[in-house]
Amino acid sequence: MEARDTHVLELRGESFGTINNQSSFEEIFQNKTLRPILKMQNDLFIQVFINYAIKQKSVFFSLTPEKKMMYVENVIQRDIKFRNALKGMIIALFTLEEYAQYIQISSNLNKRMMNMLVERLKSQILIIEQ
Repeated sequence: MEARDTHVLELRGESFGTINNQSSFEEIFQNKTLRPILKMQNDLFIQVFINYAIKQKSVFFSLTPEKKMMYVENVIQRDIKFRNALKGMIIALFTLEEYAQYIQISSNLNKRMMNMLVERLKSQILIIEQ
């Protein structure tokens, strides 16, 4: 399994954000693990969201920009199957050590993951609209 972890880390690249002595475990995990994965998977997340919106009768595409932002938040909060699919796309790129750390405080990390993903999608509404 070490080879898999090595390949995963190589794929993801460098960590983002500042890590210092005062950083909490969650902050460190966020910057070393979550941010690189979200960046790497960004194009896939956009396509998955577009596909989801189309399958939901394309309502998203007729909304105002403000309502589109709310739609992104609501979908990820309320559609458990969709949220779990997105979460799986992130967790699949954890190393074994990261997964062991994740399961210790998965509830807190899941909130961070989904909040970061929501913000990422909302910041790219113009791309999603096209």
